[in-house]
Amino acid sequence: MRSAPGTFGKAALAARWLNPHLREHPRRRVVRVRSGARFAVDTQDLIQRYLYLFGAWEPHLTAWLRRRLRPGDGFVDVGANIGVFSVLAAQLVGDAGRVVAIEASPVFHRRLERHGRLNRCRNIRALNAAVSDSRRKLTFVLASSHNMGANSIVPYDGPAESTFEVEARPLPELLHPAEIANARVIKIDVEGAEGSVVRGLAPMLGSLRPDAEISVEVAPERMARLGDSIDELLTVMRDAGFHVYRLANDYAPESYPAALGGVMGMPGEPGVPVRWRGPVVEESDLVFSRVDAETLP
Repeated sequence: MRSAPGTFGKAALAARWLNPHLREHPRRRVVRVRSGARFAVDTQDLIQRYLYLFGAWEPHLTAWLRRRLRPGDGFVDVGANIGVFSVLAAQLVGDAGRVVAIEASPVFHRRLERHGRLNRCRNIRALNAAVSDSRRKLTFVLASSHNMGANSIVPYDGPAESTFEVEARPLPELLHPAEIANARVIKIDVEGAEGSVVRGLAPMLGSLRPDAEISVEVAPERMARLGDSIDELLTVMRDAGFHVYRLANDYAPESYPAALGGVMGMPGEPGVPVRWRGPVVEESDLVFSRVDAETLP
């Protein structure tokens, strides 16, 4: 799947057999991903299974970050999970750069710290905290261990695998002034709570460097269940001078061989955000940038 030439047959193999088999018959291994970093994975979980199977997670976002981050830059990872993007960013920004990795789950926070040590990333500051628009205690619910990254504060009526409480604070209170001033990219992936996270960071938008960009995974339906609106989020960012772009993403396992092989199964080039003018009605990866163009270079 990883090293055989071409992509023929890989999509069907991944979707029909390997992905369900590794989910139902978990393997626990330390794997090396395409960036050269190592992660201790349990293939029961979606993200960790893709790292094991493909050596990558979200290839389009990965490609975009590779073009964005340079030595000495800052990266803020809100919803860091086990540290896939935090470790990648730490490699890209080097010893002169700084990564702040924020993860609410105590379990994933420990895994994040472990992966920082495993990859000798001395430039990561890992925080076990939640991010919101005010100081308050939040309760997170995990519906299924098959996707442990789906810990969420969105109301859920079904059976829960686990719950935990954690203190939340606005992002400006969690960051040092130098980390705000040097942030080249802020990545937000908070499973429906992005409305309150963006409201909380709004006061610091004017303090960011001119080329700072913000990546937000938005889920309009889950946002609405928390009383938030995608239109409000877009207004906050546009009022601060940011333009809206959409970055391709596909979580289906059959999409990964083509994406990683360079033969794109979706419109656009790998990791190239495209100007978005219409309404946002479905789960999307949005990029906010002060650059005014049809695509982000």
